[in-house]
Amino acid sequence: MVDSEKSPDGCNCAEEPPPSYNELNDTHSHSDSGRSMSLAGKVTVGVCAGLAMAVVAGTAPFVSPALRKVCLPFVPASSSQMTNVLQMLKGKTGKLVDLGSGDGRIVIEAAKRGFHAEGIELNPWLVAFSRFNALRSGVASKTGFYRRDLWKADLSTYDYIVIFGVETMMESLETKLAREITATNHVLACRYPLPRWTPSEVIGEGIDSVWLYTKDSKVS
Repeated sequence: MVDSEKSPDGCNCAEEPPPSYNELNDTHSHSDSGRSMSLAGKVTVGVCAGLAMAVVAGTAPFVSPALRKVCLPFVPASSSQMTNVLQMLKGKTGKLVDLGSGDGRIVIEAAKRGFHAEGIELNPWLVAFSRFNALRSGVASKTGFYRRDLWKADLSTYDYIVIFGVETMMESLETKLAREITATNHVLACRYPLPRWTPSEVIGEGIDSVWLYTKDSKVS
């Protein structure tokens, strides 16, 4: 039978034994574990945040708008779009320009097929990247990549003009082409057609379509 003392209010209160060494040690271990987990969590969050910032910093130059007049971010051509453009150029030669040339793939592939090909691009990182790819592909002497605003470029000097545009820019581009192209010029519109001109040939469907236009396509 446990002896007890009577408290002033008349209650019998048994005296609690002091905590054992094991209990104290367990409490200390849980506290250290909590602090360790908290530190590990902070380190993990910091590392993730750093990686996210690095990704944004690394990709921003490549996805920033390439054209001033219309917001045209760099969106690489799909394999189907590349195939359709090259099919439209099959058997043809001359001087070609890709407006908003991005990573330079159209220019490089055209050069491999006998064209003297140039790319006009506002993003300096993409211009440098394209020049490097052309050098690596062995067609640096047949290509040229220039940091230039397409709206200020003279397009009449090119036999073939390629544009991967966005819908909102096509009407303005159509107006520019109407002023500049001659009987020797051909326009390849990719993803979106010129709104009022009649194409002489179409390859592909939907977003993979390529429309070929000549001087005769212009609205009189």
